[in-house]
Amino acid sequence: MERMDRMARLGTGIGWRPEIADVVESMPGIEWVEAVSENLCPGHLPDSLLRLRERGVTVVPHGVSLGLGGAERPDAGRLAALAERAQVLGSPLVTEHIAFVRAGGALTASPRLEAGHLLPVPRTRDALDVLCENVRVAQDALPVPLAVENIAALVSWPDEELTEGQFLYELADRTGVRLLIDVANLHTNHVNLGADPAEALAELPLEAVAYVHVAGGFERDGVWHDSHAHPVPRPVLDILTDLASRVAPPGVLLERDENFPDGDELRGEVEAIRVAVEKGRASRTAATVGRAPRPSGSGSAADDGVLQRLGLAQAALLSALVAGTPVPEGFDRVRLGVQARALAGKRADVVGKVAPELPVILGARYRPAFLAYAQGCPMTGGYRRDALDFVAHLLRTAPGEDEDPGVRRELREWWLERSGPAPRSTRAGARLARATRRVLLRR
Repeated sequence: MERMDRMARLGTGIGWRPEIADVVESMPGIEWVEAVSENLCPGHLPDSLLRLRERGVTVVPHGVSLGLGGAERPDAGRLAALAERAQVLGSPLVTEHIAFVRAGGALTASPRLEAGHLLPVPRTRDALDVLCENVRVAQDALPVPLAVENIAALVSWPDEELTEGQFLYELADRTGVRLLIDVANLHTNHVNLGADPAEALAELPLEAVAYVHVAGGFERDGVWHDSHAHPVPRPVLDILTDLASRVAPPGVLLERDENFPDGDELRGEVEAIRVAVEKGRASRTAATVGRAPRPSGSGSAADDGVLQRLGLAQAALLSALVAGTPVPEGFDRVRLGVQARALAGKRADVVGKVAPELPVILGARYRPAFLAYAQGCPMTGGYRRDALDFVAHLLRTAPGEDEDPGVRRELREWWLERSGPAPRSTRAGARLARATRRVLLRR
């Protein structure tokens, strides 16, 4: 493996979220934070992040929408946005995921679909070739080093050729990319797919580790859900200790995205992470830093046939998950059903956040109505577009016998304010113009 530049020491950190901004600012011992890149506007950074920067706290932008594992090359606009955030924040690196998030389109001559979620890449040599090229494109476009994260999965691809550790090793070896190792995701894949976290760690290029994610989840019916909304369980901390016994991680960060506890509980979770790392450090010896042999094969450039085959396979999987098309051969139908329901639930949750008026207008009807809509209406754009499409769908549907006419009126007004057609009267035109100005001022 080519020698990697020395990793920046980050220390102990926490994922910055608006809901816990005050807690993060007052939390002792926090040396850095990570913020979701797509939620940041460079010209209007949250005051909390600015105050943290002024105190010398490092801020790392964490992207979720590039889709580096997809068959298409990374979008230049998304790369430029990620680069801009790194520059504005003065970040030492940026991070993304080893995943695909969309499929279809011109490459496969099929409808373009968005997952709204991180989906696993097949661990095959063809997919690895595509991923390596996409990572190199991203590296060339970014002003700072890139680190990529292993993701959690509910399903595995049939006929995979490499283990997770081998796949990550070759990726780092061939591109020089850093690795963001999520030990919670290693635990998820252990429960769901039978992957051994210790074997994965033994195969990793430890010198490539940029930092580590730690998060909680829950198990239901034998399936582990990486929720980021529950306390960090002991098995995840044990994997962190195992990693820390093999290498000193430059940084370790707690992720929490939902169901935020009080400050004392968050501080307790951060302290438990410190203890787990210290336990691993204390047991580290030269004998524990072994690594499994590197897999054979150096890879090659992906030709158009490889891109199309990967694109078709990903489109078939995503279509089964979000559009109800037949499950591709070799996949576990039960697990795919679990993943499909999880994706629809996440869509409902996120749309409820980006358009908070809708759960208020619809009340208890919101979630069942959205899940019914999601069954036949895949997401083709972002979540804001999804919110508009959802309301348009409700307005096209005949009202139920017990539906309050006032609800339909409120939905129509909400929709008109954001994407209404040309008004039929001067008064309607004036109302629409005022609504449009309000929307533009909010952006």
